[in-house]
Amino acid sequence: MAAQAGAQAPLKILLVRVSSLGDVLHNLPIVADIARHYPDATIDWVVEEGYTSLVRLNPRVNAIFPFALRRWRKSLGKKETRAEIAAFFRSLRQTRYDYVFDTQGLLKTGIIMGAARLAPGGQKVGLANGSEGSGYEGISRLFHTKSIPLDPRTHAVARGRLVAAAALGYTVDTPADFGLPEVSGSEPRPDWMGEAPYCVYFHGTARDAKKWAPENWIALGHALAPMPILLPWGSPREKAEAEQLAASLPNARVLPKLSMGDATLLARHAALVIGVDTGLTHIAAAFVRPTVEIYADSPLWKTEGNWSPKIINLGDKGAPPGVPEVLAAARRLLTEHPPA
Repeated sequence: MAAQAGAQAPLKILLVRVSSLGDVLHNLPIVADIARHYPDATIDWVVEEGYTSLVRLNPRVNAIFPFALRRWRKSLGKKETRAEIAAFFRSLRQTRYDYVFDTQGLLKTGIIMGAARLAPGGQKVGLANGSEGSGYEGISRLFHTKSIPLDPRTHAVARGRLVAAAALGYTVDTPADFGLPEVSGSEPRPDWMGEAPYCVYFHGTARDAKKWAPENWIALGHALAPMPILLPWGSPREKAEAEQLAASLPNARVLPKLSMGDATLLARHAALVIGVDTGLTHIAAAFVRPTVEIYADSPLWKTEGNWSPKIINLGDKGAPPGVPEVLAAARRLLTEHPPA
């Protein structure tokens, strides 16, 4: 059923993808796919509360249910926390859905799926298997009415799209559309961003093996001078690393601690983004900003930005790119897509 019948009531669909940042981002194209084939569908989403600002950027998402497990688990003994959890599930169960999709495949997302209510004939659809190296938990299948098997080497963006397509009866045959707003030249810019076209380094990541060597960032920054380089950070350790880079670069500036909304704004307005395999780099790619993605300890096939020529992916697991390769990619993007 690739198109919704005229007499049929509009579908009500719930997406369950709570974390992490990159995974939530990679789930967004499902919304555009469904809207293309079922334009009257109502699409709701359960997401970790810290990522609600990202999901709200997609105007096709209707209701958002903030899930606060990371915060709740710190105070489960408190009456207020238990009341908040109960309120979350009451809110979730107010709507009966035709389809509930769990594209994360964890016990916690399965429990959310299990709590959601179905309309008559509704389905709860999820992954029959994980991808290579994923944290997939097979117990999540207990909450499915239908499980979709996929090749273990399916791209992170394609996985969710294929699950929804298999259940709803259409084919995935278009580039990923994240449904994010285009950058407007009249949009106000915060003081910390400045007015000049800039490059942002998304250098920080929790796993050391995924990082690119500091001397590489420094050599690259000197070669890109005088273009300003903005250095965000998300932890005291990343701040220290940013300060180390800035101390060796005349054109670099360490930013104040940014909220998720401000970090997204930083990616949206960048003339050039260079980053390791991390959620913020993938946000820039989703906004189709000129982006160089650096892979050092994660497989390229899994998350590479493959939906636009403005994204260049370099390196692979165990084979990070060198400075000349990244610099050539950066200069190519700046030449082909000069800052406005």
